[in-house]
Amino acid sequence: MVNFKWDFVWLFSTTVEFLPFFHKDQSGEVHSRFSHLSCGSLQINQSFNQILAGAFKDRFLFLLSLLFFQDDNWGETTTAVTGTSELSISQEEVVGLGKEIQDRTQGFRRYLPLAVGSCVGLLVLATPLVFLLLPVVVWPDRLQACGAACEGLFLSISFKILILLVAVWALFLRPSRACLPRVCVYRAFLTTLTLLLTMSYWLFYGVRILDAQDEDYHGIVQFAVSLVDSQLFVHYLAVVLLELRHLRPCYSVCVIRSTDGETRHYNIGQLSIQRAALTILEYYYRDFPLNNPALLSASKHRTAKHLAGLKVYNLDGSNGNQSRPMVTPTTKRKDNAHSELYYEEADYERRVRKRRARLVVAVEEAFTHVRRMKKEDENAAPSDIMDVREAALAVFPSMARSLQKYLRTTRRQHCHSMESIQKHLAFCLVNNMSPKAFLEAYLAPGPTLLYGPERWMADQWTLISEASVTSGIKEGTEFLLKCLDFSLAVTVKGIPYIRLTEEYIDPKSHKFILLLQSETSV
Repeated sequence: MVNFKWDFVWLFSTTVEFLPFFHKDQSGEVHSRFSHLSCGSLQINQSFNQILAGAFKDRFLFLLSLLFFQDDNWGETTTAVTGTSELSISQEEVVGLGKEIQDRTQGFRRYLPLAVGSCVGLLVLATPLVFLLLPVVVWPDRLQACGAACEGLFLSISFKILILLVAVWALFLRPSRACLPRVCVYRAFLTTLTLLLTMSYWLFYGVRILDAQDEDYHGIVQFAVSLVDSQLFVHYLAVVLLELRHLRPCYSVCVIRSTDGETRHYNIGQLSIQRAALTILEYYYRDFPLNNPALLSASKHRTAKHLAGLKVYNLDGSNGNQSRPMVTPTTKRKDNAHSELYYEEADYERRVRKRRARLVVAVEEAFTHVRRMKKEDENAAPSDIMDVREAALAVFPSMARSLQKYLRTTRRQHCHSMESIQKHLAFCLVNNMSPKAFLEAYLAPGPTLLYGPERWMADQWTLISEASVTSGIKEGTEFLLKCLDFSLAVTVKGIPYIRLTEEYIDPKSHKFILLLQSETSV
């Protein structure tokens, strides 16, 4: 149908002035509006034959027949064979091409701020030195002698450049923690301000000193010192905007995970939406337990079991016009889904406690065996002493079955590999830890950072926000951090203004007199 579309566009663009001469009656036949005038009709036909001569005539008549002689539903019953262009591309290929380009530019975007910061820092540090060296190289014979005050300025500018070098390295040359969707506004502003300041000094230096070949070298040194002072003030402004501004808490954010409803609250300062999202993700990896989709299978099983006891009727049947209920239970019994949930959770807790007790006993026996072997190794020959790794491999089979059953019962077997368990056991044996310290990593789900990088999904996050991600957060701001199979809903609330008053209490008001009776009852 694509070719028909462009053919009709060509038809209407080339014959728009001739279409008003035709009309279609109720019988479906095409007549000329000037059919009662034979001469006019003949002239119109001759003009058509002259215009549509050659290859365009057949094409025009074919499209005209499609336009006037088809029934009302011809578009639904007509089949057209169209060719596929060699340059055609599907929507899936477009999406794949976008992901491929994004993957290729990910490393470039990661190191681009570091490269820009290095170039700007090199320009900032080299400019004062070039200001001092150019007069000595270009017109050394015409320069005035540098006295004690000028040499003191050399010492001052040397220490200031050294301090500026360390400050630029500490603030701007750090590796980035994340790849944000947009450029940081404050960082871009500071970079632009630094370049503008440096270019302004270069312009003044080229016009007033380089072209005129100024002989006052003491004034040139003072000019370079003023540039370094200005750069130090810009660096101080960068510390205030990038490091100190967001330290004071101004907002309280509520973070809710979509799968299990895990909720945390954090206090943050004045940040943009993308910087607030980065801070929340750092808190997420530290505080939230690992997301476990296997725990949702129980609720899905109950839902499927409940729907299995329902009967669905067809509402679009041809027999009868009376409406019937869409879903009715097969048996008229009381819905006991809450009872099933109660007994299911009770049975699950019972099985977990049983597996946990067996695991604790097995681990305690293994650690007791290791301590006994350690005492025996004190009297053994050096060649017979077992390495810690070998000891961990020796005692691991005695607890492996109980640990495997417990992890399967709690649906966390995919979070711990055999290699990681053996490594953790060796770590506990080296540091002389108790069995409880070893089991703490498996009895309760830990934060996401405790597991392998394959569980982090650090490169799968997407920020969804109605407002611009470079704008600052405010009261009522909401955005979503979406991962593969879950998301984090973030709501921002402002910390209320607290008004604290003082109430003075006189110290003398606490004094009282205790009167004791001399006679007591027996």
